[in-house]
Amino acid sequence: MERFYFKIIGIRYPLELNSKKVYDIKMGKRGARPKGKVKIKWSPNFAYGIGLLVTDGNLSSDGRHINFTSKDFEQIKNFQKSFGITGHIGRKANGSQKAKKYFVVQFGDVLFYNFLLSIGLKPAKSLTLEDLVIPDKYFFDFLRGCFDGDGCSYSYWDKRWRSSFMFYISFASASYKYSIWLRSNIFGLSGLAGHMTNAKSKNTYYQLKYAKNEAVKLFVFMNRHKRGLRLTRKYLKIKETLSIVERQRKFYLTK
Repeated sequence: MERFYFKIIGIRYPLELNSKKVYDIKMGKRGARPKGKVKIKWSPNFAYGIGLLVTDGNLSSDGRHINFTSKDFEQIKNFQKSFGITGHIGRKANGSQKAKKYFVVQFGDVLFYNFLLSIGLKPAKSLTLEDLVIPDKYFFDFLRGCFDGDGCSYSYWDKRWRSSFMFYISFASASYKYSIWLRSNIFGLSGLAGHMTNAKSKNTYYQLKYAKNEAVKLFVFMNRHKRGLRLTRKYLKIKETLSIVERQRKFYLTK
């Protein structure tokens, strides 16, 4: 219950309103409070979905709609599962291309939109994203979502050294402050330092990279929840890479 006061001939009288009516008065309209489509409760899959939103999502400037775009249909379905939503999955082209190669989901939820603002997301976030509020318990689920969004892994045999197999996990962002925050949190919760490459111009990205042993450990951290949502093709690619790393390790142990 909230208390307001009004005056009649200089005398203040208390006026008590319940929270529902207060909301309606502050919003300038009468009627029921809006019902959110998304259940706002932290969990491994919820945190994963936040990671997807940070990388491939967008908050509309209307203060209500959330958009998510991906080339991977599985990614779109994972996004819907992470927040318990359903709805139409559309198609769209990218830039000047005519072919509609991308899948897109859009939904309106004022309460969830405001929650996203409260943890640090914002419209037109690419260059302005900074620190986010993510519970430590679910940080690596969030990071798995970031990896499935804008992250990548790659490996190769380094010709400079005999039988040297290199393996990297990398995260990309146009925001320097966000990249610093991400690196700091990974280090604080895992002890993995990684290294950053600077953007050479305004149109390039910062790369946060983890090499070989650190990459292996980071993959384990990100996949502690075996039943958590993940993008299959990226997961299997790293599993295949790890099998090469393991064979190489056994080879040196038996020499």
